[in-house]
Amino acid sequence: MKDQFFKIYANLPLNLRSEIVLVLSDRGPITWNVAYTEINNDTKLGELILQKLQELKII
Repeated sequence: MKDQFFKIYANLPLNLRSEIVLVLSDRGPITWNVAYTEINNDTKLGELILQKLQELKII
């Protein structure tokens, strides 16, 4: 899943990376940049973000 996310992220226009990609009920809005940071650092939040993006068929 990480590889899929990184491929999509790499192809995003720079100005789109600051847009909200996901809203988590307990954390609020997550932008592409925040998602990248969390996923790249292998945090628990990053794992949750990957899970939710896959459920929504974004990745």
